[in-house]
Amino acid sequence: METVTEGKWDGLPVKLNDGILQTLAELNFTHMTPVQSACIPLFMSNKDVAAEAVTGSGKTLAFVIPVLEILLKREQKLKKMQVGALIVTPTRELATQISEVVGGFLRRFSQFSQILLIGGSNPAEDVEKLKTYGANIVIGTPGRIEDMFRRKADGLDMVNSVKSLEVLVLDEADRLLDMGFEASLNTILGFLPKQRRTGLFSATQTQELEKLVRAGLRNPVRITVKEKGVAASSVQKTPARLCNYYMVSRAEEKFNTMVAFLRQHKHEKQLVFFSTCACVEYFGRALELLVKNVPVHCIHGKMKHKRNKIFSEFRKLKSGILVCTDVMARGIDIPEVNWVLQYDPPSNASAFVHRCGRTARIGHQGSALVFLLPMEESYVNFLSINQKCPLQKMSPVKDVVDVLPKLKAMALGDRAVYERGMRAFVSHVQAYAKHECSLIFRVKDLDFTALARGFALLRMPRMPELKGKTFPNFVEEAVDTDAIRYKDKNREKQRQKQLAEQRDRQAARPAPPRKGFVKNMAWSKQKSKKDRKRKMAAKRKQDEDSDVDEADMNELLNDTRLLKRLKKGKISEEDFEKQLTAGAEEDV
Repeated sequence: METVTEGKWDGLPVKLNDGILQTLAELNFTHMTPVQSACIPLFMSNKDVAAEAVTGSGKTLAFVIPVLEILLKREQKLKKMQVGALIVTPTRELATQISEVVGGFLRRFSQFSQILLIGGSNPAEDVEKLKTYGANIVIGTPGRIEDMFRRKADGLDMVNSVKSLEVLVLDEADRLLDMGFEASLNTILGFLPKQRRTGLFSATQTQELEKLVRAGLRNPVRITVKEKGVAASSVQKTPARLCNYYMVSRAEEKFNTMVAFLRQHKHEKQLVFFSTCACVEYFGRALELLVKNVPVHCIHGKMKHKRNKIFSEFRKLKSGILVCTDVMARGIDIPEVNWVLQYDPPSNASAFVHRCGRTARIGHQGSALVFLLPMEESYVNFLSINQKCPLQKMSPVKDVVDVLPKLKAMALGDRAVYERGMRAFVSHVQAYAKHECSLIFRVKDLDFTALARGFALLRMPRMPELKGKTFPNFVEEAVDTDAIRYKDKNREKQRQKQLAEQRDRQAARPAPPRKGFVKNMAWSKQKSKKDRKRKMAAKRKQDEDSDVDEADMNELLNDTRLLKRLKKGKISEEDFEKQLTAGAEEDV
C-alpha cells in the first residue's frame, strides 16, 4: 500500500481525544487523508460542512471522529434515551460498515451507545432495543429511521429523543436523493432541532444535492478534495491509483470474454456489476458453475434478509467474486478489491465513477474494466469529458472458450435457469432503454439476435420492444419450453398442480361460439350487424301486417323527427309549428 499522507493526527489545529488517537493507532491509521485533514477541524469548530471527495478517500473517519469529539465535549452527559448524533446512509451495507467503524471507537468510550437501524430485520425488534437500551448514536437507512419516528403508539418517542441532537451526517448524500429517499429525508429533517451541526459527504455534486445543502445547512463550508497531481481545470473523479480500462466486445462474445477474464484472475478479489437484479440472479448463478474453485456471491436490491450476511462473508475473503447491482456501488469499503468489472455501463455516468471506486481505496492500487459493444465505444470519450474519468483500451483476452452451450444446457435441465435467463434479457433491454446517455445507448441500435445469443436464450421472449420484429438469424432450440421441468421437485410439483387446474378451468368453459359468430370482430361492429338484422326484420313485419300506406308512414316519421329536434332544442316552438303546418298543407 502506498500511504496517502496529509500530515499526522497530532498535526491538526484541534487536539483529538487520547482515546481516539489510541484507536487510530490500533487501526494503523498513522496519517490523515486530505478529506480528513480538511473536514475534521471545521466540523469540530461548529461549522456545517458540505464535502465532495473522490470515492475511497476516507470520508467515513472524516465525520466519525468529529461526531465523537462533539459528543465528548458536551457539558451535560447524554442520557440513555437521548440521541446526540444521527448518521443517515443510502444502503444497509454502508450503514453496517459505518456502525462497525463507530463500534471500534466506542470500545474506549463506554458512556456512549449506538444502534443500527436498517431494513432486512423486524422493526418491532428495533423498537424494543431502543426502548430497553436507548442509543446516543443512531446509524441507519432513511426508511427504517423514518419508521422509528412513527412508533409512538408502540411506546417509542423518537421525536423527544432527538431534541438533544448535536450532529446530523448524510453520507453519500447524492445517492440518498437518487434512490428516491427525498420524502423520507424531509420527514426526518422536520423532526430534528434547527440548532445542530450538519455534514453532507458525497463523491459527486448534483443539482438536487445543492437544494439539500441550501435547505439543511447554515452557511456551510464547501470542501472539494482533488487528487494530487491533477490540474484544477480537470478534476479527476476517480482515485489516482486506479487503472481504468475498457474492452470492446460483440454482444454474443461478452459473457465468454468475462468468464475467461475471471478464470485468469481467480486468485484475486473481484466485483462484477450488472445493471439489474435479474441479470445478477442469472449470470451470478452461472458463474458459480463456470468459474471453478472460486467462491461466488450475489447481492442485489431485492434480497431482503441475506444481504448483510453475504456482504460480511465476502469482506472476509482473500479472493473471490461478488456479482452485484449498484446497491454495492456507493461508499462500501471491501478490503483489497483487485478488479471491478462492469458487464454493462450503469444508467448514469456518476454511478460509473462510484462503481470503479470500490477498488484503489485509501492508497491501494486497483483496476477497473468495463465491457462495451462496438457501437458504444464513444462512451469512453463521453466519460473523459463528462466525468473526468479517462479510460485506456485493454487488449483482447486470450484463451476465450465458448461457455454459452453450457449455459443453454443448464436452462434445458432446470426451468428456474430458463426463466431467469428470460427475465434477465427483458430487464437488460428495459434498463438499456432508460440509459441517461441515450445518444450512445439506443435500443433501436441493439442487435437483439446477437444479444439473445449472448444470453444463451432458448427462444426469444415476448416483450413490447420486440413486437412486430422477426429474427431469421436466431435459431430457437427444438424443444417444447413448456415441458422443461424445475430441478426443485417441490417447485415442479406445484407447477404441475397449477397446470392441471388451468386445464380443468379450460374444460369447464362454455361451448365455443356458434357458427357465423366472428370471435375477433370488434364489439362495435358486432353490435351494428345485430342492429341491421333487427331493423330489417321489423321492416318486413311492418310491410306484411300494417294497413298504413307508405305516405302516411313517411308523414308520421317526419313529425317524429321534428318533435325530437324540438326536445333537443335544435328548433324553436315557432319553427316546429311552421314546419308541421307546411307538411300538412303539402298533403292537402
